[in-house]
Amino acid sequence: MSTSYLAAVIEKFDAVPGPVLREFRRSAPGAGEIEVAVEAASVNPIDVRRSSGYGKSLFSLMGAAKLPLTLGNDFAGRVIRVGKDVGHLREGDAVFGAAPPSSRGTHASCVVVPASHAVLRPAGMPSAELAAVPYNFLTVMKALQAAGLGEANLAGIDVLVHGGTGGLGMIAVQLLKRRGAHVAATGSRDRLPRCRRAGADLLIDRDELRTLSYRFAATLNFANWDDEGALLRLLDPQALGHATTVHPLLGNFDRLGLLMGGWRRSSRSAACVPWRRAAHVMPGVYSARTALCSRNWLPQLER
Repeated sequence: MSTSYLAAVIEKFDAVPGPVLREFRRSAPGAGEIEVAVEAASVNPIDVRRSSGYGKSLFSLMGAAKLPLTLGNDFAGRVIRVGKDVGHLREGDAVFGAAPPSSRGTHASCVVVPASHAVLRPAGMPSAELAAVPYNFLTVMKALQAAGLGEANLAGIDVLVHGGTGGLGMIAVQLLKRRGAHVAATGSRDRLPRCRRAGADLLIDRDELRTLSYRFAATLNFANWDDEGALLRLLDPQALGHATTVHPLLGNFDRLGLLMGGWRRSSRSAACVPWRRAAHVMPGVYSARTALCSRNWLPQLER
């Protein structure tokens, strides 16, 4: 077995032409870790932004901005080595998952990750498709949690998914619908039929967001920070809450420092949205919490 591996690395932030291939020595997985031969890894928008230095103030504290930097969180592949105290996986297992941010990400021929961040791969599913799922799925799950949405309270409530035609939005629409929520989705008019096929009950052109008179139990923003004020105004007085994945927090940290950047008020928002960092595998989900409302727009659809 080779003692080295290849990785696509950022040697300098804002560098052109971008990542370059470099060879590194492999390190043995520690207790609770596995080494995975990577067959597929996705490139998410956060990877593209981080390659230019975005978020390095916070990521440096997490040990995830050291140059040369290998980006990437998602992976699909096979386990090639298993560390101590790993009971649910063994060498040869086909797995997929999401690694926490580090300076040695998954854009590499192999990667060492916590075993708890990998699960067995479903039979018959290609690596390339699976590698596009974990980071986005976990981000959506954290957004639902941040907005106060769980399996116990989703049945029969109204939830607005802003940016429902994007990758995160499509996942959210399907998860919410399967758990019994009534889902409204915004997006560009030409792409909204995708949300209908995913289960959305109400389709809203994104340009009509500020003219809505409906009220929702929760709103989710996967689209644009400038729309935060409009989304907060659509919450019922007894709403569960709101969550956004497009908060400018990481950029504020870079510009203003960790203290001031954390509470920077957006001049375009109706409120300064209190934030809390999501799980360490996907920083970037923030919430404004408020308490449950009943349907108010569904009768409109039934007329």
